[in-house]
Amino acid sequence: MAASSWTQRALYAGEVNTYLYNTESESVYDFGDLVLMPGLIDPNVHINEPGRKDWEGFATATKAAAAGGFTTIIDRPTNAQPPTVSVAHLKAKTSTARGKIYVDVGFWGGLVPGNGDQLAPLLGAGVMGLQCTLCDPAAPVSQEFPAVNESQLEEALSQLDKEQAEGEAVVAVHAELPLTTEIHPDEEAPREYGTFLVTRPPQMEISATQLLCRLAVRHPRRCIHILNCSSGESLPLVEECRRQGGNLTVDTCPHYLALAAEDVPDCGTEFKTWPPIRERRNQERLWLALRLGGAIRMIGSDHSPATPGARALTCGRGRGNFLRAWPGINSLQLSLPVVWTAANRRGPSNLTIADIHRLMCQEPANLCGLSASKGRIAEGYDADFCVWSPDEEFTVGPELLYTATKATPYAGQRLRGVVHATVVRGLHVYQQFEGFGQPLGKVLLRRSTRKLVKFVSM
Repeated sequence: MAASSWTQRALYAGEVNTYLYNTESESVYDFGDLVLMPGLIDPNVHINEPGRKDWEGFATATKAAAAGGFTTIIDRPTNAQPPTVSVAHLKAKTSTARGKIYVDVGFWGGLVPGNGDQLAPLLGAGVMGLQCTLCDPAAPVSQEFPAVNESQLEEALSQLDKEQAEGEAVVAVHAELPLTTEIHPDEEAPREYGTFLVTRPPQMEISATQLLCRLAVRHPRRCIHILNCSSGESLPLVEECRRQGGNLTVDTCPHYLALAAEDVPDCGTEFKTWPPIRERRNQERLWLALRLGGAIRMIGSDHSPATPGARALTCGRGRGNFLRAWPGINSLQLSLPVVWTAANRRGPSNLTIADIHRLMCQEPANLCGLSASKGRIAEGYDADFCVWSPDEEFTVGPELLYTATKATPYAGQRLRGVVHATVVRGLHVYQQFEGFGQPLGKVLLRRSTRKLVKFVSM
């Protein structure tokens, strides 16, 4: 296949040679009977640069993305310093990213208490949508990106509607509400996963989903998106909201589909995340909701690594303390094989390659306003491709990972689905055993209907 040209119909050898000669193509790649599909799109990624590059930076995150078959990722606004809550902070992100990214990168803008005057400008500047949380993040990010409450989110939605600010843009929400009665964990057993799990029960997600359903029905023109849903109990609420006219969408994550609370080892803080990995019986509800037309429309990694110290993975008295460890999972590079392996364990008909395309390419493109250029192999679309072998297996080890930190709950697991090559806009950015090309990814800014006019006095 020519790196600069892809087509949907079979070509005769003579036609191929003629095309290559006319376009002066430099390289031809023959991948035999491997699967060629549109490049994966992840709408739920934390890149912590600037400010916390040692947690995850643009170069390491986008290398991991390319090695995992992703051609586009959307960065969440929360963990960098500064967080992306203003146009100035967005510019700090984009200027840091340019020249070091291997795949295309877009950005969510942050919605926090007190930045209402920045929401429309952020959308006008090209963020894919706005993102907030209903519960404070873990320290120290909680001071930089505080939670909003229902009235503040209602006010922001009303303001956006009044200003007709990018009516198609999404408001994405980390959907956990703080409990009215705090649960006090067993401080004597901080290295047991169950000690942490009881502190974040499904009711936190259920209450948050009920809140978002109310807002979605009151603001039917605005798409509200629930990020990283882990509780199957909240999904019937989403389906009912849609029946009432609310525009509410949901993503879940590979770790909720593949990992279960029963399997988390003592001290295994690489498994800790918010919302938490729940019991196996809950997991089955998520798989049912992935079917076409179900409550869950897409899969995003919620990739959020941190240094071993923050993750309570270093030696010492704090090692393995679930109550102190930073919540977040290193999963971006492994998302495709994790989902594919988990699906195959449930039977070959559970998810097809067409379902993978829908959940990890097409629907994320729709969510982020990229459906006119990404998520399909068609004339006029970006030449973004993932070339992979669904039947090939590998064992996860730190030497395979390109992220800034290597700790992952999938270490030592045997996974099915190996990415052989990733092509971004016709550029060969990754090939198995050969590594990476140049960092030629683009900063993606959503096309805005708002026109910024600058008047200059003469």
